[in-house]
Amino acid sequence: MTPEQQINELFKQKVCWLSDSGPEDDIAISSRIRFARNLQNEMFPLRAKDSVLCGIRDEIMAAIRSVGKARRIRFCEFNMDELSALDRQFLLERHLISREFLNPRHGAALATSREQGTFIMVNEEDHLRIQVLAPGFQLKKLQERIDKLDDQLSEHLSFAFDSKLGYLTSCPSNLGTGMRASVMLHLPGLVLTEQIQPVLQGISKLGLAARGFFGEGSNNLGNLFQISNQSSLGESEKTILERINTVISQIILHEKKARATLLAGKREFLLNHVSRAYGLLKHSYLISGDEALAALSALRLGVDMKMFRSVDIHTVNDLFLRVQTAHLQKYSERELEQGERDAVRATVLRQYFQDF
Repeated sequence: MTPEQQINELFKQKVCWLSDSGPEDDIAISSRIRFARNLQNEMFPLRAKDSVLCGIRDEIMAAIRSVGKARRIRFCEFNMDELSALDRQFLLERHLISREFLNPRHGAALATSREQGTFIMVNEEDHLRIQVLAPGFQLKKLQERIDKLDDQLSEHLSFAFDSKLGYLTSCPSNLGTGMRASVMLHLPGLVLTEQIQPVLQGISKLGLAARGFFGEGSNNLGNLFQISNQSSLGESEKTILERINTVISQIILHEKKARATLLAGKREFLLNHVSRAYGLLKHSYLISGDEALAALSALRLGVDMKMFRSVDIHTVNDLFLRVQTAHLQKYSERELEQGERDAVRATVLRQYFQDF
């Protein structure tokens, strides 16, 4: 199967982290845990030559195949420099690669399960970025999954480890456990009640960070925030996860209170906010990606608060992906010029909502 055919197969698959089947899934969209690992006695990817990276890639992919066979996971494999820019953008929108992989070096690769809940980036900032994803607020469940996967990979690969510093990584913030745990939260209530900045400032004092929809350095599109630990040195995985779980639970509680405040004290404002977004999605003939995500955020808030009978959360979740650049072109089955995308996006949205 060619890389393009494999991408098309992934495109047909539902995204597991948008299945709205996890705990607190009205506010917690998805949970993720990532382990950064490097091979012992090998240069980090940023310093290694392409020929060395290709050898490292082959060694790692062989290990992934062995683990996949033992665990009955069918991995799709991609050499990143063999993919088109559109297909790399598609993988980014599915949260399977980082933005660094949009312009990959020779030797960069991705292995992902078909349901896209288990995936490994090879030769990004580190030799391996092992990641697991699940819908809702499920960090404990993910820890069990990734620990097992990490153990199995370590049976085939020797990871760089220091008795004092822990796992050795390219970036000092990943030293120690090499773990980054995050939860993507939908927080329109806190944004609309202007409480979001105090909340974000508060979590930064607790050693956590808030990032945008596509991770580090990205914007908070659609009122979506990824909350994660900032460092992993000097603390155990258990301690880090306990702190994140506590903070996320508090943020979810604050968001629920903010929504209740809007409903009780600013009902017309809330109804106007949601209704205008619905009208924009249903009747626009030109709409940008950022406009669409903002409107879908408001619509999702309305659906979560039982304001609609005919619009369900599955539709909204699907549209969060469908309106993005690469997905829009995949659905259209052709590449779209910059000027065409806003018109095609509006057409797709009108077709979705014409019967509601």
